[in-house]
Amino acid sequence: MRVLVTGAAGSIGRVVTLGLCERGHEVVGLDLVPEPEGFTGDWHTIDCSDPEAVRAVFAEQHLDGVVHLAGVADERDLPTEITSHVITTAALLDAMVEYRVERIVYAGSNHAVGRTPRPADGLVSDDALPRPDTFYGVAKVAAEALLRLYADRHSIDAISCRIGSFLPEPTTVRNLATWLSPDDAVRMVEAALTAPAPGYAVVYGISNNADAWWDLEPGRRLGYEPQDDAAAYRDRIEPRDEDEMEAAHVGGPYAGPEFYRPALDFG
Repeated sequence: MRVLVTGAAGSIGRVVTLGLCERGHEVVGLDLVPEPEGFTGDWHTIDCSDPEAVRAVFAEQHLDGVVHLAGVADERDLPTEITSHVITTAALLDAMVEYRVERIVYAGSNHAVGRTPRPADGLVSDDALPRPDTFYGVAKVAAEALLRLYADRHSIDAISCRIGSFLPEPTTVRNLATWLSPDDAVRMVEAALTAPAPGYAVVYGISNNADAWWDLEPGRRLGYEPQDDAAAYRDRIEPRDEDEMEAAHVGGPYAGPEFYRPALDFG
């Protein structure tokens, strides 16, 4: 496939870009910054909240799919989050409709359901109601709603991958449940790109963790078979005072009072 990857210079973007190329896909990179050293494909240094700039990329490139990883990765005020996650998604979706690109894989977040209490038994699955823990989570919920709308209106295949903790290795007790390894991130994105006719779908972006809080079955239905397990690092992780608080809700510390801020004006 020939795939546009937004946020291609970011931490997950670099891993996914390299991984897709190694698996025989052709990547067109897009980011606010120039291409990383060693990238040899087509690159566009633009802001994907600018619909005209996005449209120009689609007019220039023949694309088979989009992997949308761009966006601020921490908590900001609500307008910033909406622009970063919802407006960018809208710009891409409009260009996809115009240029008949029928597949988008979106970097959703566990924080879309972050205020969900950690299940005492069972797992949080793709039928969980939205329950964001932050304005970041609110924007991820809104982006998922937009993806669903375009899937229904235009028959676009849209997969939201609710990423847990993308890290080289787990470092906290919570990460034993939430870790997504770099290799499994690539496996997940490729499965979402290549699954036959998924329509609109939500999958949880975690590895095959023995202590998982989220259900991997929705991803497996699309062909995502994670291979790594955070439990392999259990002996390296030191308990912390924060562990109990972080285990109360699936969003961890993002569900705590540290993030109780005004929506429209905070430092």
